[in-house]
Amino acid sequence: MRVYLAGPDVFLPKPHARVAALKEICARHGLQGVSPLDSHPHEPADWSALTEARRIALRNEAHMAGCAALIANLTPFRSPSADVGTVFEIGYMRALGRPVFGWSNSAETFSERTRAFLGVAGPLDADGMSIEEFGLTDNLMIDAAILASGGALFVQAVTESARWTDLTAFESCVAAVAARSVGHS
Repeated sequence: MRVYLAGPDVFLPKPHARVAALKEICARHGLQGVSPLDSHPHEPADWSALTEARRIALRNEAHMAGCAALIANLTPFRSPSADVGTVFEIGYMRALGRPVFGWSNSAETFSERTRAFLGVAGPLDADGMSIEEFGLTDNLMIDAAILASGGALFVQAVTESARWTDLTAFESCVAAVAARSVGHS
């Protein structure tokens, strides 16, 4: 079973080493991890005339179309929320009707992280706008899309120094995807 590995992992200092580690965990569980860093074997020749950003977007969409499920790293990235590109990929796979699974190395709720990020204590931000208070891992649409797809979320609290290195929650997520693929064969 091919699974798309979404997340900000491609921005880490050694992205290819990180992707190799993610793919190795997938392989141990009988899955084939597909990364945004992977080339696409059937990339149309006319893509070469496009900007690099457009080629990456099209390649990632093609990768997702060729995968049976998505595993998303939802560890907050440059904000109190998940990486916005990853969130798009969750929606894309949800629209394709494929199962989406998520994992995060932050056990704080989205509302807790948002208040800390904004430096406020109450239910409103400095502009008087309400802060989402559902006790979820991230924005309600992210959590809801994952659960509605038949997927699941795996959350683990790790130290700040292990935020981008600990793969325990990822491995739990991969094991769940592998168990689902066996149950749906």
